[in-house]
Amino acid sequence: MAQSAFATRQFASESFVESCGAILFDNTSPERKVCILHYLKKDEWLLPKGRRNQHESRKDAALREVTEETGYQCHLLPVNVRTRAPSEHDSYDTPDHVRLQRNSLEPFMVTFRELDNGARMKLIWWFIAALDSESARSRGAGEADFRPQFFSVEKALERLTYQTDREVLEKAVEWVEDTLQTASPVDGLYL
Repeated sequence: MAQSAFATRQFASESFVESCGAILFDNTSPERKVCILHYLKKDEWLLPKGRRNQHESRKDAALREVTEETGYQCHLLPVNVRTRAPSEHDSYDTPDHVRLQRNSLEPFMVTFRELDNGARMKLIWWFIAALDSESARSRGAGEADFRPQFFSVEKALERLTYQTDREVLEKAVEWVEDTLQTASPVDGLYL
């Protein structure tokens, strides 16, 4: 029996969970700010994320989790990303190489977190989101264990408890900045 030349691990459904989260930017302010969560029980600073429900798209899960944990309504922010995924317009035999996709609403990063010494796996799909303008004035309750707070990117990077969260935020900022550099005034991007 043939073996794959690629290092492969497989997990049955009882051994993995998918989570989705988003970097939430406030584009209602002239200074770029990002929302992070103070997890009160452990005194940790985190990015908003949580488990995806069955039959829920990853995009919907990310938006729901951000709203549940922060109390803020938001929407996905279209950004330019370099990705190996073909666009909906590419043919089936498009070569597998990195290409620039403009105005993407797809995950910009994925985290693989081993649990129980590798017996279980958690996948976290990361999106980029922006605060809805009306949400900036009226925040919902959010989850009781979390206190959301907007910081400058630099302060958020200092506050985040885990290096992996810092890396996710840094990559999100890179994509947003790249998008802004190539945006025309007609695009209406203000981040």
